[in-house]
Amino acid sequence: MILSKKNKIGRFIWNIVYALLFRPFPSKIFSPWRSFLLSLFGAKLKKGSGVYASCKIWAPWNLELGENSWLGPQVDCYNVALVKLGNNCTVSQKSYLCTASHDIYDKNHTLIAAPIILEDNAWIAADVYINMGVTIGQGAVVGARASVYKDVEPWIVVGGNPAKFIKKREMKN
Repeated sequence: MILSKKNKIGRFIWNIVYALLFRPFPSKIFSPWRSFLLSLFGAKLKKGSGVYASCKIWAPWNLELGENSWLGPQVDCYNVALVKLGNNCTVSQKSYLCTASHDIYDKNHTLIAAPIILEDNAWIAADVYINMGVTIGQGAVVGARASVYKDVEPWIVVGGNPAKFIKKREMKN
């Protein structure tokens, strides 16, 4: 995968906008402003969704947030490929969403990428690593400091490195 000239120019302009107009407004009252800027660069954000000012977004055009979904403080969203959060998802502070790496079997270490998908009601706790190509199932919870390299089934809790099944998640009414 080779990044196009258009992509590189877009990233250059986005980095300037990020530094001057996105990051300097940390208060939650500026969330609509940050959402507006992300939308200008192609992000798809639905009602009630948002991104904290300290969150790093590599490519806004590869970001989709469903209703009431948030990327928390200091989240690093390395979205060379799509990062898509369904409705009511949370990615907590200091988590790392990594959609790209290098092909370790290629002598040139070519860049490879695959999307990360969080289905509705998924929660990523603090300081979690999510690898490229991973889908977090509906209602699943990834415990703090976990590293996720494989898909997570719906309505379970996982944790550890590598992330493993801990228990089923059952909602109380």
